[in-house]
Amino acid sequence: MLRDLYEIIEPSDNESSKLSSFYDIVMLICIIASMIPLAIKSDNMILKIIDKTTVVVFIIDYILRLITAKIRLNKGVKSYVLYPLQPMAIIDLLSILPSLIPINAGFKVLRLFRIVRTLKVFRSFKIFRYSRNVSRLVEVLKKQSKSLIAVLSMAVFYVLFTALVMFNIEPDTFNTFFDAIYWAAISLTSVGYGDITPVSEIGRLFTMLSAFVGVAIIALPSGIITAGYLEVLNREKDSE
Repeated sequence: MLRDLYEIIEPSDNESSKLSSFYDIVMLICIIASMIPLAIKSDNMILKIIDKTTVVVFIIDYILRLITAKIRLNKGVKSYVLYPLQPMAIIDLLSILPSLIPINAGFKVLRLFRIVRTLKVFRSFKIFRYSRNVSRLVEVLKKQSKSLIAVLSMAVFYVLFTALVMFNIEPDTFNTFFDAIYWAAISLTSVGYGDITPVSEIGRLFTMLSAFVGVAIIALPSGIITAGYLEVLNREKDSE
């Protein structure tokens, strides 16, 4: 019975598993519906009903997954202790807790209310469990983790280096070193908000060079992920 329950709640690629597919569809609908109250500032009875109903579904889903943790992790009784520490289990819990935390109306003027409301956004991450494309992307990120970490290290070093250079070239433009880091990160990604800009000729020249190098650094992760994604797709095609 526990095995049957596990096969129902786990996303299935088997088209013959109609009950599992139905469960996936219901969960997807609940996840999308739970986002509606977050997109509307006003608070009314319908939105409250949607929020409470979806939370009940999420709680049931969490309990079912906890019950079947022994099958999922295959580590005996330890599975029930280890499962709540799994990344997706943490996301599931964070998507539930905000609706269970009682907040007095008087606290709504404080940041506490906004923080609790913002935590509900974690519900959107639950959709990752039911998306095959996201599963492929996660697989690619795991396999290409060393290359991506190398590129990330390069980007962090470049941001700190350019920030340090600009902080000394134009001390009047940047009040703090953090402002210089902010400028470097914006320049690296070629966003260019324009709220902090160099005024000297050498500062502008260095900014142009930084932008050119930044385009090359930003392009590296895209190429790595694309190549890894195509590799996964080709392997799945060959296996079929």
